[in-house]
Amino acid sequence: MKRLTALFLALFMITASAQYKNEMRAVWLTNVDSNVLFSDTEIAKAMDFLASVGVNVVFPVVWNKGYTLYPSQVMQNTFGVSIIPQFAGRDPLEKVILEGHRVGIEVIPWFEFGFSSSYSLNGGHIVAAKPHWAGKDNQGNLLVKNGFDWLSGINPEVQDFMISLITEVMDKYDVDGVQGDDRLPAMPIEGGYDSVTVSIYKAENSGSNPPQNPYDLNWKKWRAGKLNSFLARLRDTVKVRGDQMILSVAPSVYPWGYDNYLQDSKSWIDSSLLDNFIPQLYRQDIVSYRYELGLSLNYVPQEKRNIFFAGVLAKAGSYVMTPSLLSQSVRENRFRGVAGESYFFYEAFKANSVLADTLKALYSDPAVPPFRNGKIWRPKAELINEDSTGYASFSGNWVRSNVQGYQTGIYWTNDTADAEFYYNFDVKWEANYDVYAYMVPNFIFTDFARYTLYGASDSSTTVVSQRNSANSRWVKIGTVYLTPGNKRVIKIDNKDVEQGKYLLADAVMLMLNRKLSPDVVITDIRNEETESGQPVSYRLMQNYPNPFNPETTIRFSLKNSGSATLKIYDLLGREVRTLINGELQSGSYSINFDSKNDFGGLLSSGVYFYTLKTGDFSSTKKMVLLR
Repeated sequence: MKRLTALFLALFMITASAQYKNEMRAVWLTNVDSNVLFSDTEIAKAMDFLASVGVNVVFPVVWNKGYTLYPSQVMQNTFGVSIIPQFAGRDPLEKVILEGHRVGIEVIPWFEFGFSSSYSLNGGHIVAAKPHWAGKDNQGNLLVKNGFDWLSGINPEVQDFMISLITEVMDKYDVDGVQGDDRLPAMPIEGGYDSVTVSIYKAENSGSNPPQNPYDLNWKKWRAGKLNSFLARLRDTVKVRGDQMILSVAPSVYPWGYDNYLQDSKSWIDSSLLDNFIPQLYRQDIVSYRYELGLSLNYVPQEKRNIFFAGVLAKAGSYVMTPSLLSQSVRENRFRGVAGESYFFYEAFKANSVLADTLKALYSDPAVPPFRNGKIWRPKAELINEDSTGYASFSGNWVRSNVQGYQTGIYWTNDTADAEFYYNFDVKWEANYDVYAYMVPNFIFTDFARYTLYGASDSSTTVVSQRNSANSRWVKIGTVYLTPGNKRVIKIDNKDVEQGKYLLADAVMLMLNRKLSPDVVITDIRNEETESGQPVSYRLMQNYPNPFNPETTIRFSLKNSGSATLKIYDLLGREVRTLINGELQSGSYSINFDSKNDFGGLLSSGVYFYTLKTGDFSSTKKMVLLR
C-alpha cells in the first residue's frame, strides 16, 4: 500500500481555528547603547529576530533629548529641526513599522523623554528657543533631577506641543498605539514654580501663591491632578482615532512615582485612562522583583488587572539579566495572573544568545496581545518571491541572475521587446492593502520601472526608480482595495525603460493597512479556506516552528484533487524522507515531521528543504533543525 496509508494518522484535514495565548510579549527599542535604529538593515534583522523568539509588540523610541526620531513637521515648524541629527535623511520609525508589521509585530511608538527636554544640557535647544516652557524649582532654577532637564508639564503650551507630536505620529503612520513612560506624564515633585504654573495656581486658589514646600500634600495633589487631566485629554486624542489605537504608559512604580514625579498612576487606573499599564519593576534578583510585582498589583483592582503588564529590566549598562532570572520572572508573572511583560531593552537578547533561546522557549506558543481580545490585529504580510510557482509569472525575455535580492536571485531584462512580470496573491480578507516591491538599487537599473496595481474595481500605474539609492529594500508602490480569492495584484513592465538599462523583478509584499481597514476581524491567520471550505489555490506554507527540535508541522493546500508528493531533502539535494506519496483530495492539510529519515534514524542538525509537488505545481521551502 502507498506510504500515504502508513502516515494517515499523522495527516489530517484542518477543521479548527488555531489556538493563541493571550499574552503581551514586548521589547523597547532605544537609540542609546543600541545600533538597531541606525540602519534599515539592522531594523529588518531585529524584527526577524524578535518575531523568531515570540515577541508580538515593540515600543520604538520616537522622542529623545528634545528631538524626534522621525521627520516631524511639528518640530520643523516650531524649532527648525525635523529629526535628531544622527538620523537626518532617514525615517527609522517608518522602517520599524514596515519591518515590524511584515512579521506580525505591533508597533507602538514610545515618547521616551516626555516632558524632559534634554539631559544635562541646561534645557537644550527647546528651552533656548522657548525659555517660558522651562520647569522651575522653588528657587527659580531650571528644574533638573538626576541629570534630566525638565519642561513644565503643567504649562498649556507644553502640553499642546506634546499632544501635537503624538497626534502627528498617529496621523502620519499606521501605528498600533502610543506610549508614555516615567516622564510622560510626569514632573519632578520639586517643580511647579515656573511663572505659567504659578499663575494657573493663583487663578484657581483666590490669588494665593503655591506653597514653598514642594512636598505640601495639597500642592502635590493639585500638580498631579493637572498631569492626570493631561492624560485624560491625551486619551481622548488617541481614542478619537479609533478604539483600536492603544494608549500605553510605563510609569515608575506607585507610590514612589507619585511621591517623586507626581505620577498618580493609581488614579489613572481607577479612572480607566489606560489600555496598557506597564510599571517599571526594574529589579536584578527574583526576591526583589517578586516583592515589587506584588506591591504594584496591590494598587490595581482585580477587575482592572487585564491591563497590567510587567516592565522587566533585561539590560542596563554592563548588566544583562540571567536566563534563570528571566524564567523566574515570567513564571512569577503568570502565577500572579499577569499576562505579559515588556523588556528594557532589545540589546539584552542580542548580547546573550542563551537569554534569547530562553525567551524563545518561554514564548514557544503563538500569542496575541490581550488588549486585542483574542483577535489578530497585525497578521504577517504575504510575500511572493519572483520564482514562486503558481504566483509569479512573466512574458517576454527575462533572465535569471544570482544578484542578491530579497533572497539570492532576481529576474531582469533589458530587452526592447515588451516584457511583463505578474504577481498573484491569495487574498484572505476584503480590505485595503499596501503593496511593496523589494529593490536593490544599482546604476544599471532603470529610473522608469512601471508598476501597475490591480484593485477590486480599478487599476493604477506608477513609475518608480530602481536606480535611486533611496529606494532600497521594501519600497511602497501603493495601496489597493481587494476582495478574497486568488488575485493578480501587481505587474511590472518595461514600456518606459531607457535604452541599455535593466528592469528588475524581485519579491513583492502585500500588507493589511489598518488605518484604512480597522474593522477587519481576524481570528485565525492560518485559515486559508474560502467560505465554502475549499482552498482557492495550491500553496505550501512555512513550517512551524522553524527552527525546530525535534518536531515541526508542515501545512499545505490543494486546490484540486490529485497525486501529490511531499519530500524532505538535505543541503546537498539528497532525498532523506518521503512524507506523502499518493492521491489526495482537494483541501488543506497538516503533517508532523519528526526529524527522522525514511529508515527511522535521527537527522543531524542543519538546513533542510521540503518540496510539495502535484500536477504542474511545485514549491520548496527551507527549514532548520537545531538539536
